[in-house]
Amino acid sequence: MIKTTRILFLNGVNLNMLGIRETDKYGYITISSIIADITELYLPAGIEIEYFQTNSEYLLTDYVHQTYRYIDYMVINPAGHTHTSIAIRDSLLAVNMSFIELHISNIAAREAFRHRSYFSDIATDVLVGFGFKAYYLVIKTIYRSFII
Repeated sequence: MIKTTRILFLNGVNLNMLGIRETDKYGYITISSIIADITELYLPAGIEIEYFQTNSEYLLTDYVHQTYRYIDYMVINPAGHTHTSIAIRDSLLAVNMSFIELHISNIAAREAFRHRSYFSDIATDVLVGFGFKAYYLVIKTIYRSFII
């Protein structure tokens, strides 16, 4: 019997606009299509994907508090909150759970204000600059490191 592993993808501000916003940088793929694809790919391996996206800092913080007890692993793309949210950082520290920080673009190669992340120093791992492939790579990272 395959043990079910629950992975929560938390996605921050404006990620609901993927496929529409800055298509020259992000393309036409939507976040919901990526999540649907990885759910279909990894469910047979016993990995359940939960997904939450909000543009609200406080809702993201509340969601961390509400879900940490039944989630095995968290992946967060804080998006614009990366450089501003001590509140989300503190919520992750409060639940004392390992998580991976993920970014579609390479935040270190963008504007100077994007170079500072409030999450990287407390994350188990950080994936940046792999585009949408990061969502697939992070599952493989978790699967290899924590399930096998």
